[in-house]
Amino acid sequence: MVDGVCPGCGKPPAGRTGRKGRSSVYCSAACRQRAYRERRAVPSDTVQGLIEEVGRQVRELVPAPPAVFYSGVSELATSVGRLRRIARTARDTAGPGTADPVTEEPVMGEPGAVDPVTTGPVTEVALAESDFAALVESYRRELRVHCYRMSGSYDDAEDLVQETFLRAWRARDGFAGRASVRTWLYRIATNACLDFQRRTARRPQRYEPLPGMNHGGAEPPARITWLQPYPDDLPSTEEQPDALAVSRETLELVFLAAIQHLPPRQRAVLVLRDVLGLAAAETAAVLEMTVASVNSALQRARPTLRGHLPRRRAEWTAEADVREREILARYMAAAERLDLTEVATLLSEDITLTMPPNPFWFVGREALVEFLSVSLDPASPMFLGHWRHLPARANGQLAAGGYVRRPGTTVYRAQVLDVLRVEGDRIVEITSFEPHLFPAFGLPLRLPADR
Repeated sequence: MVDGVCPGCGKPPAGRTGRKGRSSVYCSAACRQRAYRERRAVPSDTVQGLIEEVGRQVRELVPAPPAVFYSGVSELATSVGRLRRIARTARDTAGPGTADPVTEEPVMGEPGAVDPVTTGPVTEVALAESDFAALVESYRRELRVHCYRMSGSYDDAEDLVQETFLRAWRARDGFAGRASVRTWLYRIATNACLDFQRRTARRPQRYEPLPGMNHGGAEPPARITWLQPYPDDLPSTEEQPDALAVSRETLELVFLAAIQHLPPRQRAVLVLRDVLGLAAAETAAVLEMTVASVNSALQRARPTLRGHLPRRRAEWTAEADVREREILARYMAAAERLDLTEVATLLSEDITLTMPPNPFWFVGREALVEFLSVSLDPASPMFLGHWRHLPARANGQLAAGGYVRRPGTTVYRAQVLDVLRVEGDRIVEITSFEPHLFPAFGLPLRLPADR
């Protein structure tokens, strides 16, 4: 590639006279989109095809202008990352007793990694496992979101995707190709979720008052002890421009909490029909129901869902997003200053705070401020410590990873992930989660005392 030339068509890139920021690599949006699609295109449905693609990218990687060189390295890293995920899926679907103990953990480029060229000939079984893994791995992200919607738990969704791949591997000989691979995998995943729900028999309950605690005068909210946040892994507007708003809306915590009130089969019908957009006949085939039964279940599920959703839901606009980020910044800064007055000004009068799976809950600004005043006051014997926060996104919403440096210590440790729901210029709901999922959000578990 030549510096100053569009890598897509060879024309000079767009000029940036008087404009700030990084120089444009492509001459037009059309070239950029075409290059993006080419990068996203899978070179082959087989592992061998992906290996050859990695080799091609390595051979073409040469010192070049910074922007071009960075683009090439990024493409290579993406391909290697996909190859690694496929290898992990192949290893996991192979089941116990088939993984090589030497290569169980190390990967190429890490200490202890084994060069695959020197490990002997590849058997037909290994090839079959690898090609199967390459086929299903590209569906991992959407299947994980699907299992999360069905279960409401990030940890359970991870396990259910793995269960889906294991079931698919065992049933691969029975796949006749009458449906697409995607529909086949969704059918297996949905049934895995339904089996899981039958085993656990989870049902939302109501929070109960705790002795000596002011929860506010309103009715206790629903208590869903298994509810967990989901790190934002939404499609970009370039990837799926018409899917972004739908993905956000159907990953909001209020939506996830609402569909937990539906019986498992109604929940499956609603997710397949209204979220994934499957036709009634396709949904019936996935769930082994009649079309009439699917339509009946959907008619019962929709009003129940509406009854558990808030009356007002945020519109996903750029202006709303900017306003919410400003509120998040003020919220984090006020907590770090231990400024309870500023925190109170950001809360709506009917603010709700829950802490799944813990039994603590508060409805109303007065009750919540009373609870916070004890832990944020340095003079209080229950003073928790000094706070720092890192911004995050969960379920299409803004979130804050909170770290506490307890009195007498020098390290900030992960304490809580607050997921905020904002309406207008006030926070109307805070769902606080335990910190074990911080790594899934790209957040460290510890922060140094100095900034």
